Amino acid sequence: MKPIEVTETTFRSVVVESDKPVLVDFWAEWCGPCKKLAPVIDQVAEEFDGQVVVAKVNVDNERNLGAMFQIMSIPTLLIFKDGKKVEQFIARGSKTEIVAQLKKHL
Repeated sequence: MKPIEVTETTFRSVVVESDKPVLVDFWAEWCGPCKKLAPVIDQVAEEFDGQVVVAKVNVDNERNLGAMFQIMSIPTLLIFKDGKKVEQFIARGSKTEIVAQLKKHL
């Protein structure tokens, strides 16, 4: 399954009300490291299909969401569980790191 593009309008239904943990990737079109991370996020979405919801927020289009979570640099990944943020980290492009963070919340 591909990551779900989330907007301010869909954030509550996709992320907050999810019955599964949600990995949210805050990114932008112009961000080199974000582009490098995109295939890794896609792999994680495939690998954890049915266990985890993987979502993406374009910070240029969704400035309010970026501000709400105080996203200062991208790519930043957040993990939500039971509607609450439980992890926030700057993604370095390591699938191993992302998977390890996710597994803590399964």
